Amino acid sequence: MGAAPIQGGAVLVDADGRIAEVGPDSSVSSPPGVARTDWPSAALLPGLVNTHTHLELTGFSGQAEDADFSAWIRRIRALKAERSPADFLVAARQGLADCHAAGVTTVADTGDSGAVIQALAEAGGSGIAYHEVFGPHPDQWRESLAGMQQRVGELRRFVSPRVRLGVSPHAPYTVSAELYVAVARYAEREGLPLAVHLAESEAESEFLHEAAGPFAEAWTARGIPLPPQPGRSPVAWLELHGVLGERTLAIHVVQVGPADVKRLARSRTAVAHCPLSNRRHGHGAAPLVAFLEAGIRVGVGTDSVASVGVLDLLAEVRAARALAGLSAEAGLELVTRGAARAIGLEGEVGTLEPGRWGDLAVVGIPAAGSAEAAMEAVLGTGPGDVLETLLGGRSVFRR
Repeated sequence: MGAAPIQGGAVLVDADGRIAEVGPDSSVSSPPGVARTDWPSAALLPGLVNTHTHLELTGFSGQAEDADFSAWIRRIRALKAERSPADFLVAARQGLADCHAAGVTTVADTGDSGAVIQALAEAGGSGIAYHEVFGPHPDQWRESLAGMQQRVGELRRFVSPRVRLGVSPHAPYTVSAELYVAVARYAEREGLPLAVHLAESEAESEFLHEAAGPFAEAWTARGIPLPPQPGRSPVAWLELHGVLGERTLAIHVVQVGPADVKRLARSRTAVAHCPLSNRRHGHGAAPLVAFLEAGIRVGVGTDSVASVGVLDLLAEVRAARALAGLSAEAGLELVTRGAARAIGLEGEVGTLEPGRWGDLAVVGIPAAGSAEAAMEAVLGTGPGDVLETLLGGRSVFRR
């Protein structure tokens, strides 16, 4: 994705796991003693980048079928309450293995169990684990912040050159204004990336704009003061509290207008676009064309199996293409180079170029007469068509 496709191409990965050479097979070195694998009927791609997962929720597919979004959230919370730390780790390990089997080599994951960053570290994986924090009552922000800081300190032992740690104040309907400000300042001070679920549902917009709707009713029932300064969109509300910025990944971002798109672009906030999850919950379609035309960094994500059943990143790309009328190349960019840019890893992954990590997805496709036809063929595949996935030149999945 860093240059034109190469027919009969080859990639040489060095002993450090970085790409040393890329080009036609006839021109790429084949040093003595270096293992060589040939795939005669396949496309060799940069390892795919999934910009939004909840791998700790692996195993919840089909267990939360509530049509109402707020009811669905309550069901997920109840399911999580039944899991032990060991159960979350088992789920995270399986979720990561499922990603590798689908050609995904880098994930941007949000969760509060700490299991995903441990699974990434154990597997020698690649990605960012955003640790979630919750706290809707304005009086509890210090307690929530302290708990998050302690947990982040504990999880730092899993950080490596390929595994990064971030923070995630969950969403405007679970986090107070005071906690948002505090977490944003902490992330800035510590140099941590930040992710937030934002403008996902009409209920969220109603909550912040009118201090009404199901989220407002839930807060009132729990004796929680409603958010101050109503009348703003979710994007404007987070801008007010200093959450937007170049290190911030805004997830979903469906309920937005032109002014919000300008705010995101002006602040250099990136977007994780999850079209199938948005559709499943009846949230509508995010304005993907507007994001791209505004120069916003966008990557595609799957969300969790609780929302979409199976983590099929290329199916998400097909849905994104249908929304925005994208070419095959532009669609693939949303899970390679563009996705890497969205999460701040563009210098490390997302393209097959010397110096990048040797992360590759090998996808079986029929013979194609042109580069465009080959990319169309790739976008027509699913996880079952992935032949091998390599992470830093090391095979992590082989069919």
